[in-house]
Amino acid sequence: MEAYRRVRNTSRFILGNLYDFDYASHMTPYGDMEEMDRWALHRLQEIIRRVREAYDQYQFHVAFYTLYNFCTVDLSALYLDVLKDRLYTSKSQSKQRRSAQSAMYIILDAMTRLLAPILTFTAEEIWLSLPSYEGKEVSVHLTQLPSVNPEFMNADLAERWKNMIAVKGEVTKAIEIARQKKVIGHNLDARVDIAPPEKLKDILDAHREDMRALLIVSQVNIADKENIKDGYVSGEFEGLTIGVARALGKKCDRCWIYSESVGANTDHPTVCTRCLVNLE
Repeated sequence: MEAYRRVRNTSRFILGNLYDFDYASHMTPYGDMEEMDRWALHRLQEIIRRVREAYDQYQFHVAFYTLYNFCTVDLSALYLDVLKDRLYTSKSQSKQRRSAQSAMYIILDAMTRLLAPILTFTAEEIWLSLPSYEGKEVSVHLTQLPSVNPEFMNADLAERWKNMIAVKGEVTKAIEIARQKKVIGHNLDARVDIAPPEKLKDILDAHREDMRALLIVSQVNIADKENIKDGYVSGEFEGLTIGVARALGKKCDRCWIYSESVGANTDHPTVCTRCLVNLE
């Protein structure tokens, strides 16, 4: 029952954020999508391959729990959680929001087809709620199982995000220690300084904003180990040290992220410059 609820709640979240999505005019080409959305589509292809193999071998329990784990680990606890900021604070017609909606649509379309042989009524309910498009079948049970799309496979991107997500796991430990010490309360109260090993330095430096979004914190800096006092030393990554402190600036009333730009605009003194752009 818990597995069923997780799948259903994940589907509901996605459908709730597709209320204004038009497949024909809003679908973002793969090459124009945000990198995290492309990572999610790569991960989806791995799920499609495994579930189809399970069906071919009549291992229906493997098919269902592969989808359940995808909903729980990859989507609810990671991808969709990170997307909330982009979905809720970006302009409705922005490239960033449409990219997220496009990826979510593709994911839910494939998940619904994969679930159809197991959760027949639930899959049909989801399918009927998905935004329509010309040529969409009237029932999910008139469609075919999705095939792996080679265009969405990117081994280099997957490896890069695998490392970034692994670093997130270590940062989470450092944040929890800081929370216990009353340095911060919520994650968005935090400024995270990361001193990475040499092999990760270029990746993290080039994806600093992605890391900030991935960690759901206010600020991320790539620092030298010597500049981090009383840092958390990772037991998983040799040479990785993490410092957690209170974020600089004030809390934006709109996105809840701390920024030194809050108060810079006299007409909107309680919001950050990022939100000002989205309000224009």
